[in-house]
Amino acid sequence: MEKLKVGIIGCGGIANGKHLPALSRNKNVEVVAFCDIIRERAEEAAEKFGTADARVYEDYKELLANEPDIVAVHVCTPNRSHSFITIDSLEAGKHVLCEKPMAKTYAEAKAMYEASVRTGKKLSIGYQSRWRGDSQYLKTCCENGDLGEIYYARAIALRRRAVPTWGVFLNEYEQGGGPLIDIGTHALDLTLWMMDNYKPKMCVGVKYKKLGDANGTGNIWGDWDPEKYTVEDSAFGFVIMENGATVSVESSWALNIADPHEAITLLCGDKGGADMIDGLKINYIKNNRQVIEKPNLDAGGVAFFDGDSDRPEDLENLAFYDAIINDHELATKPEQAMVVTRILEGIYKSAESGKPYYFNEEE
Repeated sequence: MEKLKVGIIGCGGIANGKHLPALSRNKNVEVVAFCDIIRERAEEAAEKFGTADARVYEDYKELLANEPDIVAVHVCTPNRSHSFITIDSLEAGKHVLCEKPMAKTYAEAKAMYEASVRTGKKLSIGYQSRWRGDSQYLKTCCENGDLGEIYYARAIALRRRAVPTWGVFLNEYEQGGGPLIDIGTHALDLTLWMMDNYKPKMCVGVKYKKLGDANGTGNIWGDWDPEKYTVEDSAFGFVIMENGATVSVESSWALNIADPHEAITLLCGDKGGADMIDGLKINYIKNNRQVIEKPNLDAGGVAFFDGDSDRPEDLENLAFYDAIINDHELATKPEQAMVVTRILEGIYKSAESGKPYYFNEEE
């Protein structure tokens, strides 16, 4: 099969650390166009990951206009530009894999979803945590009904002192927030996916900036600049779904916590429970005794695709292009990611107003 031609918009950390390495290991694609507002970054990425004749652009609109053979683009830019770049790409006839979160706001995310429906092009969002071995195993348990009806869950993304000090992570205008929208989004996506519950009713939220102005931070990536720290350092939400289920959302980049965990979930159902704290554990009652089951995730793996890679980013990439090549349903659907953004926005709005936020008021 002739390789699919792909373009990448945004050649920063997430492109070089996740998307481009995964694309380079996908035998069905080749990256032929690179775009970044800093030309040198695009040139460096093209030299490392591109074809011999790969083109470089500083304006994504020029890439879309001048590359008719490109089948798909990856959007790896700051959160503020996810929506309009994705919509323009869909309108140009390209499938899109957009990095998480889907957008800064629910309105933007909804417009992206509507554009994918209108154009008939596939749109997926980069929630690679779904493709971890523990996530795949737990999802199968949920689908099999092992936990029963899941009515309480925790979406956990708690770092102790791991504030990203590069790029625009600390810039509220570009990103829309701090740890809640950055890593809390992974944990919330994972939790809603396990529950298969995408109908929020209301939420309450709080956010804190207690450590962002500090010096001598003990941060693993070096001290941040308090002058540039315009987002929260932790945020928490409590969500009630339409069916009465509840989800606790916990996120931080900087929090005085001794036992941090990132992008994990805890689930409680009427037949059993599960959590990813210190490895995946399933708990239930058997023969009138409390039982904890710890699956061995070292053996085997996700056998959905050819190849020996078990990297989550590779499996996400293969699934996206498999959906394009074979016109399959997407593994990570935009209507799911849209609800994640909707809940994150609700938590932020509640935190700002000091009042509960009701989702039906958006309708």
